[in-house]
Amino acid sequence: MLEHGGRLRAAAQHYGIALADWLDLSTGVAPHPLALPAIPLSAWARLPESDDGLEAAARDYYGARDLLAVAGSQAAIQALPRLRRRARVGVVSPCYAEHAEAWRREGHQLLELSEAGVPQALDQLDVLVVVNPNNPTGQLIAPRRLLEWHAALAACGGWLVVDEAFMDCTPQYSLAGHSQLPGLIVLRSFGKFFGLAGARLGFVLAHAGLLRALAELLGPWTVNGPTRLLGATLLADRAGQQHQRESLHADGQRLADLLRRHDLAPLGGCALFQWWVSADAPSLHDFLARRGILTRLFEQPSSVRFGLPGAEGWTRLEQALQSFREQHP
Repeated sequence: MLEHGGRLRAAAQHYGIALADWLDLSTGVAPHPLALPAIPLSAWARLPESDDGLEAAARDYYGARDLLAVAGSQAAIQALPRLRRRARVGVVSPCYAEHAEAWRREGHQLLELSEAGVPQALDQLDVLVVVNPNNPTGQLIAPRRLLEWHAALAACGGWLVVDEAFMDCTPQYSLAGHSQLPGLIVLRSFGKFFGLAGARLGFVLAHAGLLRALAELLGPWTVNGPTRLLGATLLADRAGQQHQRESLHADGQRLADLLRRHDLAPLGGCALFQWWVSADAPSLHDFLARRGILTRLFEQPSSVRFGLPGAEGWTRLEQALQSFREQHP
């Protein structure tokens, strides 16, 4: 398996620091979830049912005509390559590494591209995968450009797959409202914006025919009953969503400012994380981990991604960054 953020137990064991003593900044998950509804016993005791309001709430929230609930967008990332025969697949990189791995695992031909290199490569591709906003760079690609790429691919029966896992704070950039177009597949994550990664809920927004094929491949009951109830409630909570969006924008800017004050100006980021690129990234990652602060280290390029601290974590992070700069002037 590929390495991911959130492996807190492994870090606790490696550094000899008790699990409860860590500040986990290794994921791009909101540090404060919306208010949670009570989960009735029936949600645990009965098999999930598809007419419980989850899909209706999700269609309204995303502005999509058709969608499929899945056990986190990762489930769709792994399944989509199985719906095509051997294909030439472009992935705009660097990005979430599971995309390339999933297509490669199913025997497809992979081509890693920069954003600038996409137009010249489109006529060679059957599928193009884009993460928008990108993870870990935070780069946003304008919807108009993505729709141009989609039109070129769809004209030859190709797909544009857009992973919008971090899009909730910038919905004006989303392609959700276009997802009924053949050949356009939009992936959305529930856990990051709503601060509930453990719920394992995501959505595939696409043409109805593709969704039927994906549903048949995944089988029944892909999302458990309690998560379905949780999702239906929070996706309909407009006031909570607006408060969450404002809070995350403010915290994302606060984190970027904090890093700049300590000569760690981020090269990119979004409301949920900031990305610092430097040959010193391994040293900073290890320095913070020895103080019980877990970040996400990337090798290519050498970089560290910082998630948002909770309310109690800001002072601790600032003190650690100050110490790092004092020891690494």
